[in-house]
Amino acid sequence: MTPEAGFAALAATWPAHALRDLGPVRLRDGAGGGSRVSAATLEGPFDLPGIEAAETAMRAEGRAPLFMVRAGEARLDAALATRGYAVLDPTLILAAPLSALDGITPNANWPPSPAQIAIWADGDIGPARIAVMARIESARAVLAHPGGCAFVANHGEIAMLHALEVSAPVRRRGVGRALMAMAAGWARAEGARVLALAVTRANGSARSLYAGLGYGEVTSYHYRRAPA
Repeated sequence: MTPEAGFAALAATWPAHALRDLGPVRLRDGAGGGSRVSAATLEGPFDLPGIEAAETAMRAEGRAPLFMVRAGEARLDAALATRGYAVLDPTLILAAPLSALDGITPNANWPPSPAQIAIWADGDIGPARIAVMARIESARAVLAHPGGCAFVANHGEIAMLHALEVSAPVRRRGVGRALMAMAAGWARAEGARVLALAVTRANGSARSLYAGLGYGEVTSYHYRRAPA
């Protein structure tokens, strides 16, 4: 999986409420769904006046300018750093070929049940993020295991896992591993060839789980947020 394919799958399986292009910058309205669906991205050649116009547009909407800076966008990163933007949530996109993953028949449903909504709420995945899941037009499912759940959606040959959450009382009891196996089984049934996910660099326990299952780094990104 290429980095470009990884970012395309990430955007398609966790979509913004609305998009608009302003010069080389793509602006996102996340409708409260978090940084991933709210951050602007550079979609054309680096252009400082274009960055400034995007800043003005975001401030006019009543929010601090926020950019996703992807691997290889050093000029954008440096320009935002010079303007006082802080780094937020350095994140990795990981992936593994389904041919190398163990899969099991998933306990899958859509829409999420009240019990699944409650598990997500405990992990700060609330209605606005569930609304992101509801916007997806491709195949999608909630994966369920006692005490845990996750969301998976398909984009061509790439399935993307999101919002894996395990309740505190059952952590370190194999629930996350079972959900990952369900995700692989679901993705294989949907005709995908790769299963991918995003995880923050700071989430050491999740990264250890994914590494042990055979997931490798494809690319990375972080956010830059303007000073208030």
